[in-house]
Amino acid sequence: MQIRDLPYTDPGDPDVRSGPRFLLWLGRNQLSGQFNSLLWGLIGQLGVAALPLGVGMAVQATVDGSGTRLMYAAGLLMLLGAVIALGETMLHRSTITNWITAAARVHQLLARRTVELGSLLTRRVAAGEVVAVSTGDVEKIGWFVEAVSRFLAAAVALIAVCVGLVIYEPTLGSVVAIGIPLIALAVLPLLPVATRRADIQRDKAGIATELASDTVAGLRVLRGIGGEELFLDRYRRASQEMRRASVHSASMWSLISAIQVLLPGALMLTVVVYGAHLALDGRVTVGELVTVYSAVLLAAHPMRTFEEIAMAYSYSKPSAKRAARVLALRRDTAGSGAAHTAAPTGDLYDPVTGMLAPAGRLTAVVCGDPDAAGLLAERLGGHPADSGRPSVLLGGAPLDELPLTAARTAVLVQDKEPVLLSGTLRELLDVPASGEVSASDALEAAQCGDVLQALARASADQDADPMETRITERGRSLSGGQRQRLALARSLVTDPGVLVLDEPTSAVDSHTESRIAAGVKRLREGRTTVVLSSSPLLLELADRVVLMDGETVAAVGTHRELLRSEGRYRAVVTRESGDERGPRTADGGLAKPVESA
Repeated sequence: MQIRDLPYTDPGDPDVRSGPRFLLWLGRNQLSGQFNSLLWGLIGQLGVAALPLGVGMAVQATVDGSGTRLMYAAGLLMLLGAVIALGETMLHRSTITNWITAAARVHQLLARRTVELGSLLTRRVAAGEVVAVSTGDVEKIGWFVEAVSRFLAAAVALIAVCVGLVIYEPTLGSVVAIGIPLIALAVLPLLPVATRRADIQRDKAGIATELASDTVAGLRVLRGIGGEELFLDRYRRASQEMRRASVHSASMWSLISAIQVLLPGALMLTVVVYGAHLALDGRVTVGELVTVYSAVLLAAHPMRTFEEIAMAYSYSKPSAKRAARVLALRRDTAGSGAAHTAAPTGDLYDPVTGMLAPAGRLTAVVCGDPDAAGLLAERLGGHPADSGRPSVLLGGAPLDELPLTAARTAVLVQDKEPVLLSGTLRELLDVPASGEVSASDALEAAQCGDVLQALARASADQDADPMETRITERGRSLSGGQRQRLALARSLVTDPGVLVLDEPTSAVDSHTESRIAAGVKRLREGRTTVVLSSSPLLLELADRVVLMDGETVAAVGTHRELLRSEGRYRAVVTRESGDERGPRTADGGLAKPVESA
């Protein structure tokens, strides 16, 4: 896989039983890239390992006064330089490709899981952890994947150096062959401690990230209640804990780095002192001593990859564990798509609550508990919060058993707090749709005229098309009511077979709400629409009103019928206390008491 071929057609089905198994799965899916990096790494490393031979030949030729051998040595060094340049250049290209493609694969897997789970993702995993996995953790996983091939190339090169030196000069070569493995293994006892400290540091960072995310998301509310300083103090404490954990972790890696510098230096000093005695005794030539010394000097470079691979694994292991935990989440029932290849049509029925929304009609659902309404909206969209319960049926077909694309085409749920992505208004409304509803009709139905005027005023060019004005992140430059109406317009443009709206007018005034209710009724004529609301203006226009008592349908009728016959309905819709409930007139109002004669 090359970078130009991204994204993957199918990123695969990952092994999420543990973090190491996930890393192993990633490596197996990049065998060709790893082999390519290993090949170029070997060319570069073996070229570096052969440099001492050329240097030693040049020194000895100079000592002997042989110009011919000096020219041969110079030619060998030039050839090795070209080989090293080629190997290092291609190694860098291949390792960066491995890094980016591994990170892209993880990104695609996370995106696929996010689309599959929808709002259930943040119910099962903290939002801060999702952010940490999709940013820093992906980078560290890619780092380990690309470092494996470089480590293997360095290990093979070191083995070749040791074997070559033993053959070239057995006396000094034996010293090097014993010293290099000892240096490589010297840091092994420290790695578990370093890994443990790195895990603690990552956990502290995740907590701080989650706290920062929650604080920023709720900043408007915090300012309203004067709680900014309280949450800022909490973040400062979490940030300081993360700093202390980072310093604690870095100190161990500093010790490992110091050992990786100290021990090769000690080996080099040993070779120089011992080699000098051998040279004085005439047992080795000056050229052989320079060759062995240069080999030990250059061996320090591949030996650094032992420290790097240990660090990469210690950082990527907790990251892979978090990624595997997110990727292990599944829909309660994954549809195979064999039974239903297209989006079904018909009545929407929830067997758990008994709620029925007839096809082609506007059904309003009244829940006294807003949380219960949100859970019902999730169930109607095919995202049940609890497993083991029967799925919502659309035209008799279980939504949970539909292919994901078919389920999304069939039913669209607009959350109580919808999110607007940054971009122009035209881009916001450029969503997969039936094509039957235009953007202008949707904006008109959602009463977005003042939003268009606000966007036109916000544009630098007063004559610019408001549809081309950029909306800031999450629509923060707009009021709550404006954001809600734009989200409603986006849902109306989509024109799904079934549209579920959870409190779509909670942030607007009653006059605007009345016009929105009429616009939705008109635009959704002949299509199935479910509105979860207790607003009389919406309920009045509904073809059918369902009153929920917990998770059970308590009553069904029109708005006026339920006002007359159901005290619980009147309590929710009109906010009456018990002593205010009395007999009703035909239009649902309070009947005047009849005076006795």
